Amino acid sequence: MPAADELTPRERRVLEAVIKSYVQTAEPAGSRVLSRGFGLGVSPATIRNTMSDLEEKGFLRHPHTSAGRIPTDKAYRAYVDALLNAPPTSIVGAERDRLHADISASNATIETILRRAAQSLGVLTQELGVALGPRLDARVLRSLELVRVGGDRLLHVLTLDGGVVRTVFVEVRGTVADSAVSEVTRVLNERLAGHTLRELRASVGERLRDSSTAPDAEDLLNIFVQEGEQLLDAALPLSEGSVIVGQASVLASQPEFDGAANLRRLLTLTEEPARLADALRRTHAGDERPGVSITIGGEHGDPRLDQFTVVTAEYHAGALTGVIGVIGPTRMSYDKVISLVQHTSRLLSDLL
Repeated sequence: MPAADELTPRERRVLEAVIKSYVQTAEPAGSRVLSRGFGLGVSPATIRNTMSDLEEKGFLRHPHTSAGRIPTDKAYRAYVDALLNAPPTSIVGAERDRLHADISASNATIETILRRAAQSLGVLTQELGVALGPRLDARVLRSLELVRVGGDRLLHVLTLDGGVVRTVFVEVRGTVADSAVSEVTRVLNERLAGHTLRELRASVGERLRDSSTAPDAEDLLNIFVQEGEQLLDAALPLSEGSVIVGQASVLASQPEFDGAANLRRLLTLTEEPARLADALRRTHAGDERPGVSITIGGEHGDPRLDQFTVVTAEYHAGALTGVIGVIGPTRMSYDKVISLVQHTSRLLSDLL
């Protein structure tokens, strides 16, 4: 049962007020503050009783000895799924213009665009901006072609499913006969086409090692036997697990990072790209907002993230998909963050 379904209409209003108050002030919310600032239409005593009921249901908790209360992960989940105004607050024109100016650049690589997007998104949200490069390792290699571009250089053209094309230059020793180029192209297609890039990275040399070719093609084929994995990496630099992280310094203004422990925990995670990539890809099954995933606190299943929320959206680069988003404390301005993440993903899709 969704968390919000446990709530009465009054409990929903009070819970929403507690969350908004805590996001704005980072201070536990008391009944008098809520009564004065949120127009709930009931007495402080009634609000206090309602807050007690919410605490019993697991939506609020007492921090230390404070008389006020703060939201739990369960409260934020109810807020995101059912209480947050839909659609979220639109971003203002200045934010939209800044994102476009920061991200747009002629002749920029995908990695450069993603790095600028993560940094700009982090500055605007005051959270840690993160991006995940397009997932290529699961793509199937459909065909390969070798094109002569000079006496000692060939262009290696890889076509993946979905029409994605990547190229890399191959340095050769001396002049290679046209017949040798054609024969090696045939062998590469016979042995490598039809397999995923993940499979090929682990086995390209083994797949080619026992190939039979004419003597004048052996030297060229040996380049792919010995350097095949490096050539794939050069052609496909933003493969699965490529994580780009914005500036952590923007988190310094958050009360949650007054001490070093939380920031150290988060920075340690950013040093483990595979684990961070998994956290960014994980989609919460309860999310009801199309195009965005929000994972809160204990939902991550990773104790190092139990104090954080991850908000992400997919962007599309042709037939490929990647992830853009932010990581921050569970106390965040969800409506603003969701709007900015969604807008950035659409902007990236347009640019890429």
